[in-house]
Amino acid sequence: MNSTTDTTPVDVLVVGAGPTGLLLAGDLAAAGLSVTLIERRPRGTSTMTRAFGVHARTLELLDARSLADELLATGTTVDRMSLFRHLSLDLGRLRSRFPYLLVTPQYEVERLLERRAREAGVEFRHETELLGLRQDEDGVTAEVRGAEEGGDRAGSRLRARYLVGADGVRSAVRHALDLPFPGTSVIRSIVLADVKLAEEPTGSLSVAGSDEAFAFIVPFGDGYHRVMGWNRKHQVPDSAPIDLDDVREITRQALGTDYGMHDARWLSRFHSDERQVPRYRTGRVFLAGDAAHVHSPAGGQGLNTGIQDAANLSWKLAAVLRGDTCEPEALLDSYHEERHPVGAAVLRTSGAIVRLAMAHNPVQRTARSLVTRLLNGVRPARDKAMGRISGIGIAYPAGRGAHRLTGTRVPDLALAEGRLYELLREGEFVLVTPGEGHTSPARRLIRAHWNGARRTTLLVRPDGYVAWASESPDTAALEEALRHWTGERRAVAAGRA
Repeated sequence: MNSTTDTTPVDVLVVGAGPTGLLLAGDLAAAGLSVTLIERRPRGTSTMTRAFGVHARTLELLDARSLADELLATGTTVDRMSLFRHLSLDLGRLRSRFPYLLVTPQYEVERLLERRAREAGVEFRHETELLGLRQDEDGVTAEVRGAEEGGDRAGSRLRARYLVGADGVRSAVRHALDLPFPGTSVIRSIVLADVKLAEEPTGSLSVAGSDEAFAFIVPFGDGYHRVMGWNRKHQVPDSAPIDLDDVREITRQALGTDYGMHDARWLSRFHSDERQVPRYRTGRVFLAGDAAHVHSPAGGQGLNTGIQDAANLSWKLAAVLRGDTCEPEALLDSYHEERHPVGAAVLRTSGAIVRLAMAHNPVQRTARSLVTRLLNGVRPARDKAMGRISGIGIAYPAGRGAHRLTGTRVPDLALAEGRLYELLREGEFVLVTPGEGHTSPARRLIRAHWNGARRTTLLVRPDGYVAWASESPDTAALEEALRHWTGERRAVAAGRA
């Protein structure tokens, strides 16, 4: 095939315009980098969507990008989850500005993230397919085929310093790297439907099952409800026809009633795998979202985990490309080191939920009963489960001797300068200190102070996790921490604020 190469390389080429790729591309462009995003689909988001829930941690990350409040207006919030009829999780106990699950279609998330990315300067190339890639010591060359609005792009090559594959479970990037995607198919023939109900279910989100079926129902807030169900005795290919009677029957078996469902605006059938790529980084190429891990829809963690992947990777790529780190390779490696264990944990959590929902023999039902009693009766266990599902309980490994807060998520602190997540909208590190001392002007640092008598000094990463902390830091220790994380050679000076 005759090919042409774009003469001007970009900093990052992102493959895939789902929520993961859109947030990543927008972050990088907002940091002043050149970004091209390619997507196989034509321009215009589809109204078809499987993802429907945005958890607390993802809302915090969207808040740090000035998008959370606008997204909240598109859906409805759920502050309680009912599982297996006897287990109730009170999301209102989450220590977050967003103590609930937001139910909204995935296309609403994509709409806001795409608008932000375009405003930040991302170049979009829709109807463009990745055919292959090769790396060298300076960058990545991607072979693409497709059409850009107003011109034929068939047989072209795009050059970038780094490439990120956020192109879903059938990732062309992962295939081009020849990486395995080990795992198994967990459950087949799941049905999805968006319907109206004649009767409103008790509780905001219900998940329950019988020996032969399970289902859940959750409101979108626009008069429609999302229904997901599965019937052990009716396992057919994804391509098999589906009608509303199929969904009604499964729901009656699992929940005892179909709530008078009618007026379906969408019906679909799919299967669910549990798979994870062995490594998220291969040289100058990274994988994120479903391209790196896929799991059952139980817990609604797919979209959320992908967005959190992107938030972890974007600031690290930006730091390396801008020269704001003393250890670029170690920083890029930390993306896999931090996010791969999270992906594995999500596989375990979602897998456990779906297997408990599918329990049908006496041993499995006994196990489900024991788990339910444990979570109902032991508050710390229940809070840990909610923290894992919502994402706010995720923490990253810290080095030996590090402060106990290192690697933990920082809640939306009320600081003298305002809310922490408003300060994080600059995409930079935030240094939170008592009133004493000051920093010299650092390029990649926002200075803030406790709104009270707390003495801990926190260096907060752009993704809202603690990079470094101390109860009584000396000037040299703080300067070394800033040098390590921001690349500043001289970031701290003695004195008074």
